[in-house]
Amino acid sequence: MTPPKPRSRPDKVSLRRYVKLFREDILSAQPARLYRAWMAEFKTPFFRSYLINQPDLVKTVLKDRPLDFPKSGRISEGLRPLLGDSVFLTNGALWQKQRRIIDPAFEGGRLRETYPAMWEAAQAALARLSARTGEVVEIEEQTSHAAADIIFRTLFSIPIEDALAQKVFHEFRAYQRTQPILNLAAFLPLPPWMPRFFRADTKAAAKRIRGLITELTERRRAEIAAGRAPDDLATNIMTTRDPETGERFSTEEMVDQVAIFFLAGHETSASALAWALYLVATHPEWQERLAEEAQALGDAPDFADISKLKLSRDVFREALRLYPPVPMMVRETTCPERFRDRDLPKGAQVVLSPWHQHRHERLWDNPDGFDPARWGTENGRQCMREAYMPFSAGPRVCTGAGFAMVEGVLMLSLILRDLKLTALPDKVPEPVAFLTVRARDGIHLAVDRR
Repeated sequence: MTPPKPRSRPDKVSLRRYVKLFREDILSAQPARLYRAWMAEFKTPFFRSYLINQPDLVKTVLKDRPLDFPKSGRISEGLRPLLGDSVFLTNGALWQKQRRIIDPAFEGGRLRETYPAMWEAAQAALARLSARTGEVVEIEEQTSHAAADIIFRTLFSIPIEDALAQKVFHEFRAYQRTQPILNLAAFLPLPPWMPRFFRADTKAAAKRIRGLITELTERRRAEIAAGRAPDDLATNIMTTRDPETGERFSTEEMVDQVAIFFLAGHETSASALAWALYLVATHPEWQERLAEEAQALGDAPDFADISKLKLSRDVFREALRLYPPVPMMVRETTCPERFRDRDLPKGAQVVLSPWHQHRHERLWDNPDGFDPARWGTENGRQCMREAYMPFSAGPRVCTGAGFAMVEGVLMLSLILRDLKLTALPDKVPEPVAFLTVRARDGIHLAVDRR
C-alpha cells in the first residue's frame, strides 16, 4: 500500500485561512504544486517567502553560502521560551562558539562509547513492548518513551525510571502538543519590545521543563566539581572549553543546549522510529527480511553489529525520506539575491522543505512509494547526494545525525527480531506537523511474538 500522505490545500486561499491552516499543520497547509515546483513564491502584506526545491539552489543556501542565509528569527520566535539561545536557534559567532563546544561530544569515537547506554535503553523498550503482546498498541507513545530513555542514559547516565527524568519526559510530551510550529510573530513584523502572545500553557510548560533541566545540570556540575561525574555526553560538553576563547558553557547556556538535545533527540527520533515501524507493519515482506537480518544481533552490546544491519539502515533511511521529522527549515536573506530569474529582497524568507524535496515528482522514482531498495539504484544514489536532507546539510547539519542513525537502526532491528507488527486497516495514520511529523491520532499496531 502507498504510505499515507496529507491532503493538500487549494492553490489559492486567503491570508487569514492560510495562517489558520499553517498553525494547525504546515503539511496540509501547502498546495499540491509544491511536489513539482522548483521554486514557489508566497506573498503576504508583511514579507515574501520562497520555497526552494531545486537541488543546486538548496546547495547554495545550506552548503556553499550558509552564512549569507542565517536561520530566520521569525521561525525561532515560537520556540524561544523553551530553547532560549540554543544552538538550534542562534546564528553567527554565538552559533559557531556553541558548535565548537558541542561537536566533539558527538564525534565517531564518542558514539561508540555511548552505544552500551543506547543498547540498555533499547532492551528496556523491547521489554515494555513485549509485555504488550496480543494487544493493539499506540506505537508513538512507545517510541517517545524509548527515545527519551536513550537521551537520559547517554546524556546524564540515568534511566527514564529516575524520578526527575520522568518529570522531564512527561512535561515534554505535554509541551509538544501545546506548542504550534509558528506564533503570531512569525507572520507579523513585531518590534523586540512587543509581547509575543505565547499561549499560557505553552509558557508554563516551557518554564517547568527549564526548571527541571536546570536541576539536572546543577546536579551534574556538582558531581564534576567533586570528581565523581560519569563520562557521558553532559560531562563531556560541560567540561569542554571553546578552543578559541577558553570559555565553557555557563549553567544557563547548558540548559539551553540540553533543551534542544531533548527536543531534537527525543522528538525527532521518536517520530522517525514510529513511522519506520508503521511502514514495515504495512509491508510484511520487508518486515520479515529485517527480522531475519536482526538475528545477527548478539545478547550483549557490540557496536560492530550496526554495520551488519544494512537492510534495517535502508528501511530507516526510507522512513526518514517519507516522513522527515523536521519537515521544513527557514533561512533569511542578508542581501538581495536572484534565484531562477526572480529577485529576492533582503529579509526574504527562504523555505527549504525536506518534506517536499523528498517526495518531489521530478527528482525521485516512485516518490510516494515505500521502496528501501531504491538506495541501491542510480536514481536513489543521485537523490541521496542532491535531494535528501532529513538532518539538514552543510555546516548546520544536525550534530546528532550519526547518533540518530545508530539509534534508529538498533531499535528497529531489536523490535523486529522478537516481535511481529500488524497494521490495522481501519486506523490509517494521518501525518501532521506539530513540532515534528507525527500522526494526528497516533499510530496503532497489533503486537505479537514472532
